[in-house]
Amino acid sequence: MKFVRLILRNTFRNRRRTILTILSITMSLFLITTLRTLLVSLESPPLTPESAKRVITRHSTSLANVMPVAHKQQIRGIPGVEEVISAQWFGGIYKDPANFFAQFAVDTDGFFNMFPEIAVQSPDQKDAFVSERTAALAGTVLAERYGWKIGDRITLQGTFFTIAPEFIIRGFVSGGNSENTFYFHWDYLNELLDSPNISGTFFVKARSADDIPAISEAIDAMFANSTAPTKTETEKAFVLGFVAMIGNVRTLVISISTVVVFTIVLVAANTMAMSIRERTGEIAILKTLGFSPGRVLFLMISESAAIGLVSGLLGSLGARYVFGAVDFNQLTSGFIQQFNVTWDTVLLAVSIALFVAITSTFVPAWTASHLPIAEAIRRRGE
Repeated sequence: MKFVRLILRNTFRNRRRTILTILSITMSLFLITTLRTLLVSLESPPLTPESAKRVITRHSTSLANVMPVAHKQQIRGIPGVEEVISAQWFGGIYKDPANFFAQFAVDTDGFFNMFPEIAVQSPDQKDAFVSERTAALAGTVLAERYGWKIGDRITLQGTFFTIAPEFIIRGFVSGGNSENTFYFHWDYLNELLDSPNISGTFFVKARSADDIPAISEAIDAMFANSTAPTKTETEKAFVLGFVAMIGNVRTLVISISTVVVFTIVLVAANTMAMSIRERTGEIAILKTLGFSPGRVLFLMISESAAIGLVSGLLGSLGARYVFGAVDFNQLTSGFIQQFNVTWDTVLLAVSIALFVAITSTFVPAWTASHLPIAEAIRRRGE
C-alpha cells in the first residue's frame, strides 16, 4: 500500500500534465475503439436462426447484372429446396436523394414462408399486401421516420430503372432486420419494366441447413454454361459483398489504428521523458535510501501504467456507453444495424493503453534508474 500511495502521489504531482496526457490517450483509444467496433459491425451482420436455411443466388459477375426469372423454376426443382422467390433491389428516391432506405420487389406468394421471422402487425395487413398489386409493406422504424400511415400513397423515382411506381402502404413489418426496409410486389415492377422477367437475386430456402452445401453447388453447376451464370452464397457472405464494395475496410481500419498508436507512443514518450528528467534528483535520493534500480524502474513504469489504465478505461468504456445510447439502425437507415462495443474491444483498448504506457516509459526510466547517484545529483536542476 505504501508503494501504491507513492505511485499515485507521483502520478498526479503535475496535475495539468497528467490530465492532458490522459485526455490525449483517451481520445486516441476512443477512436481506435470506434474503428474496431465499426469493423466488427460490418463483418458480423446480425443474422436470425432462419438464415442458416437460406442462400442467395445472384449473377456470378456482379450484383449489377440481372438473371432471367426462368432460373427460379429450375432452382425449385433441385432436391432439398423448399421455397424460391425473386427479389430485385429497386434503389428509388423518395422525395429527396438523401432519403435512402432499402427497397425490394419480392414474390409475395412465398415471401412470408421464406422469411417467417418477419412479422406483420395484423393478418389483415398481410392479406392486403398479398392480394393488392400496388400494395407495399414498410418497416416500423422506416414508417415512423417518414410518418407513414396505412393507406398512404407514396411514389419512388427509380434510379436503376427509369420508372416512378406509386405504392399504397398496406402494412408495417418488424423482425428479421426488416424495420428499415420497404417491400413491394415483384409482379408490379415486372409490369412496368421495358425488359421484363428479370431478377437481381433469388432467395432460396432449404428444407434443412444440412442441404445448403449441396443446393448451392447444384444451382451454380446448373447455370455454369448459361448466358447468366450464378453465384450462390450464404446471407452473411452476401452482406459482406456489399461491404466489399466500399473498399478494403479492414486494411483501412488497421492502418489508421497503427498510425494512432504510433502517434500516442511518441506523445507519451515525450511526456514521460520530461517528467523523469525533472525527477533525476529525487531518483538519486531514493537510491541513496536503499531503493534498488529495479525498484525505481518498477515505480516509474507503474506510474505510467496507471495513466495508461485510466486512459484506456475512459476511452473504451466511454465509447461503449456513448454508442450504446445511439440507435444506429435508425441513424444509418439500417446500413449498420447494431454498433455495440464488446468487452473484447474494451480489453483490447486497455491492452493498447498499457502497451503505450510501458513502451513510452521503459527507455527513459531504465536510463534514469541506472544512473549513478553522484551523476544523478549533478544533473539535478539541468
